[in-house]
Amino acid sequence: MGQIQLALMGVGRWGTHLLRNFLAHPQIQVRAVVDPFAEQLAATAEKFNLDGSIGLLERWEDALEIEGLEAVAIATPATTHQAIVTAALQRQLHVLCEKPLTLTAATSADLCRLAQQQNQQLFIDHTYLFHPAVSTAKENLVRLGPPRYGYAARTNLGPVRHDVDALWDLAIHDIAIFNHWLNAVPSRVQAQGLNWLQRPDRPPLADVVWCRLHYPGGFEATIHLCWANPHKQRQLSVVCDRGSLIFDEMQPDAPLTLQMGQLASDTFQPQALNTLALEIPQQEPLATMCDQFVHSVLTNQPSPLSSGTVGTTLVAILEALSQSLGQDGTWVDLAY
Repeated sequence: MGQIQLALMGVGRWGTHLLRNFLAHPQIQVRAVVDPFAEQLAATAEKFNLDGSIGLLERWEDALEIEGLEAVAIATPATTHQAIVTAALQRQLHVLCEKPLTLTAATSADLCRLAQQQNQQLFIDHTYLFHPAVSTAKENLVRLGPPRYGYAARTNLGPVRHDVDALWDLAIHDIAIFNHWLNAVPSRVQAQGLNWLQRPDRPPLADVVWCRLHYPGGFEATIHLCWANPHKQRQLSVVCDRGSLIFDEMQPDAPLTLQMGQLASDTFQPQALNTLALEIPQQEPLATMCDQFVHSVLTNQPSPLSSGTVGTTLVAILEALSQSLGQDGTWVDLAY
């Protein structure tokens, strides 16, 4: 089978990583790179030594006119996703879209329906779902007994954004992982936040947010998100009956550990404590994601990990959290 003919929309920070992977992929032929800034296109062409067979275009509409094009990868601002994805699907192209799919669950669901009508694949780049530590963690959770609660922290000292709040910037990663590990989605959510850093002439955007996700069966997860924390944190934990699972990206030598042990029934003292570092395959998550996108296109089957439906569910959760944030932490029920 020949190579998939692909155009990449957007070569900012993340788009550049996508381009690197697609150029190296034996089943992808990059036909065009699109970015509205000519200087960014020139810098990208020089960095990757792109030859004349790859078009450098400033308008995504022009890329869709390329004869023989089969797929597009979209790494543009989320506000542009709906228009680009719609146009690509209408031209019978498979789509890989950076998260979030759109900014509302309704528009995301519309794109899923369009993809189904056009018999094309809509694949969302939730890269953490392809992280070898995340898949290894899921395989090992069963060793710990029923999950009781979880907590996560995704904080750093910057960068501060002015287009979205810390919730939309950061939370989607941890929510996606918790959903994947639990094979479930929250039934209700709650969020509270504060705004310290924004300029007075801009709309207020929360730069620190605390989220709570309540799942059917009683599991509850708490997530701390912040742009102004002096400690960089990238940690998720699940506490179970017979121990805890800890995924901490700031521990490069042992990012995934099981803290084994249980409480004595009479004294509530921990017993048989043991920490086990889990081996993680050496795989770049983004490369794995690109492989899975290729597989989805070649088989014309949706990704079980990161389809448009998965992306729509995550947008619905973010919407509900935003609603709670705007109502000073009111619990919001979810109906998918």
